[in-house]
Amino acid sequence: MNRRELENRWLRLTREEMPSVARSRGWPVVFDHCFQRILLDNAAGQVWYEVIERRPAYRHAEESLLTEAIALGEAALRGEADLAEMNRESLRLRGKL
Repeated sequence: MNRRELENRWLRLTREEMPSVARSRGWPVVFDHCFQRILLDNAAGQVWYEVIERRPAYRHAEESLLTEAIALGEAALRGEADLAEMNRESLRLRGKL
């Protein structure tokens, strides 16, 4: 995917697809910015704003990081990744657990 396609996929994934199934799957979050936090933190292995200096994050993230974050979200949609666990890891990275 080129950069524009990556960004479009990111927005569709986190603003439409994930929120639309969140409640039915019992996910701990339902808002786009929460999905974005979870996926970017887990892809980066640290709080995303420690590696992405400018906002919006998806526009300024390295392509490899954005690709990994998208892959994590897609895995969660397929039931191959545990979104609740990724949320806990994101919160742990932020010192909130």
